[in-house]
Amino acid sequence: MVRGSTERPGRATLYAMNADNAHWQMGNAPTPHLQIDGIVFDLDGTVYLGERALPGAVEGIAELRQRGKQTLFVSNKPLEPPAVYAAKLTRLGIPTRPDEVITSASVLGHYLALHTPELRYYVIGEPALRADLRSRGLTILDELAGQDAQEVIDPEGIDAVIVAFDRTLDYRKLNTAYQALRNGARFFATNADKACPMPGGAIPDAGGTIAALEHMTGRKLELLAGKPSPIIMEVALNKLELPAARCMMVGDRLETDIYMGQQAGMATAAVLTGAATRADIAHMQVPPTVVIDNVGMLPALLE
Repeated sequence: MVRGSTERPGRATLYAMNADNAHWQMGNAPTPHLQIDGIVFDLDGTVYLGERALPGAVEGIAELRQRGKQTLFVSNKPLEPPAVYAAKLTRLGIPTRPDEVITSASVLGHYLALHTPELRYYVIGEPALRADLRSRGLTILDELAGQDAQEVIDPEGIDAVIVAFDRTLDYRKLNTAYQALRNGARFFATNADKACPMPGGAIPDAGGTIAALEHMTGRKLELLAGKPSPIIMEVALNKLELPAARCMMVGDRLETDIYMGQQAGMATAAVLTGAATRADIAHMQVPPTVVIDNVGMLPALLE
């Protein structure tokens, strides 16, 4: 039995943009058929929102898989390990293995364990992220609880600061990171999203924390692991074992999902179930390959 949304994609309007930024509309113009073998999906706002699969997602992804298309899922959320997101997708009616999910946290942890395993890290992030990084052999420091959060905190022993989506962010964390960065600590982040989509709206994400620390310290972020960093897409393409030209990035955020796919040389599909609107897309200098109302419209476009 399929769980989540069972709404069929039906005859929802589907658009594609040609080189002159003109719109093709289903019913009065040709529908492009793209030769795509691997598809990378964003999650929040594209496949699901909260605990609900978005319209067309369950059926669209099932049809693509039945036709032999490889699928992967990427999330900038550093809140849970890939196995948790895989279990959620499976629960919503999209059977998924943990190795089919890539998160900004898993990419950052792998990168740091490979390149800078000797550093001692202070993390603005939630417990699951800290546990994931520790599981990779990285030294994750505890809060400097013995120091007054409202005074100048001594950041001795902090070699690097990691900033992530953190719903428990407080002044102690901000002050500690600030002092460490002013003292020369390196500066990494899982993701730089301005907001995280939620049922009923959105909540602040890591982007504001990064911007605040950059503004206060005069430092610039050294490494971003999540979207739109090329690092996360390199991981995805390596998993798919396909050239970028035979792959598509599908997402609802133009500045991350679509930009990242374009930079990687992939086809791109912007979905209108999340952040992006037709008005936003009309102002893009380089539009997505296609614009679809929901993921359920995708199979009609692909050979």
